[in-house]
Amino acid sequence: MKKAHLFSLIPFGIFVAFAIGLSFVGGVNISLLIAVGILAILIGAFLHRDSQAYWQTIFDYFGSRTAMTAVLLWLIVGVYGNILKDGHLVDGLVLAASQWGVGPSSFTLIVFLFSALFAFSTGTGFGTISAMSLTLFPAGVTLGAAPALLGGAILSGASFGDSISPISDTAIIAASTQEYPQQERLADIAGSIRHRLPLVAIAFLLAGTAFAIASFSSTAGTSVSVSLSDEASKGLLLLLPTFIIILLSFFGINIFLTLFVGILTSIVLGFGFHLFDTQQIDCVCNDQVFDAIVNGISGMTDICILLMVVVSLSGIFIRSGCMDAIVEYLTTKVCPTVRGAELLILMLVALSGILVAAVNTIANICVAPFVNSIGLRYDLHPYRRTTLLSTVVCTFPFVLPYGGCALLLQKGVEASGCNIELQTTDIFLTAFYPWALLVVIFIATLIKNKRKILCTGLPI
Repeated sequence: MKKAHLFSLIPFGIFVAFAIGLSFVGGVNISLLIAVGILAILIGAFLHRDSQAYWQTIFDYFGSRTAMTAVLLWLIVGVYGNILKDGHLVDGLVLAASQWGVGPSSFTLIVFLFSALFAFSTGTGFGTISAMSLTLFPAGVTLGAAPALLGGAILSGASFGDSISPISDTAIIAASTQEYPQQERLADIAGSIRHRLPLVAIAFLLAGTAFAIASFSSTAGTSVSVSLSDEASKGLLLLLPTFIIILLSFFGINIFLTLFVGILTSIVLGFGFHLFDTQQIDCVCNDQVFDAIVNGISGMTDICILLMVVVSLSGIFIRSGCMDAIVEYLTTKVCPTVRGAELLILMLVALSGILVAAVNTIANICVAPFVNSIGLRYDLHPYRRTTLLSTVVCTFPFVLPYGGCALLLQKGVEASGCNIELQTTDIFLTAFYPWALLVVIFIATLIKNKRKILCTGLPI
């Protein structure tokens, strides 16, 4: 590798090194990572000979279509997810479970299904873990369900939603970073989701079967009833906007338009059934604005800035030719075939998830340029790349004991007051869905007719 290539790799390498280090010590902070990224950009400026070309590259990628597509989607998704949260959707799920009078043997499976449904509806894995660890987990413990299985069910549901929801950050990043060859367009979210749906469905069924077997083998207890507010019984109505979004997306309607329809529908339902009042949507008190819309946008601001910073860092070594040099070596010396290229993508995404397990979104952002470059070199369809990227990145970060998901679950269980000491190592093997997904994707990449499985209905 040329000396110039190494210099262009240093800024991105600084950021990745800090992200990995913070991940292992459990100290990941988005604002801190932004600061590290900006510092890395400034360091790169000192190392680059042509200052004007360097900063032009930074600005070009900072405001690139890749970055801006993801940013705009994230901001809209933040509003939508916050409206669902304020509309008592979680309470509705809890109440539905209690009214079914389920026992511990079936409650664990229901926790998995409800967590998956909530994650699919809101597109947030972390939000799902936070909500379910404070609600469904203590309810399951009261029923007598095994804590390790409950924790695994919550993580599995969160992983499922993150891997397939059209409004998840995983889907947004995967689609907005994978380019068509010699075309100025990116992979669309709806098409990429349709592409990976069969594989995700297989993993989902395998995980559901595993939870059913494991939970029915655990100690049985008695069912309990949960007393919640009147709004809770109506909270499930907010699943309707999500179904509308899915339906419109699968018919090829623009994702921005479908999200807008979903937001309008959720607001109409919320007001119509008194799920929230006017103050939650728009209220100014003491010179501060408290509302679902503004809070939803502000909650996404940090991650949007982080994405633009990381895209700029990646742009430095992409434009310098460093990316091409690395990919050339990997694809010619390590995995010279098309099947090898797919396996290489799988391994790179898995390694990124292992090293940056604190937040799978960051791992996704870091590895996406490599996936795109390898895919373009071997003419892999963007849908195939998004499938590998958006599924494998939802495996290891959801099961590793030092990962952000497991640590968040542990903190949520502590805050729930259920007097259960759940260790992150307890749920390493009980999060069945991430493991099932990893196995399914690996087999689909290996088998002889993989093109038919990974590219159903698509031109090759």
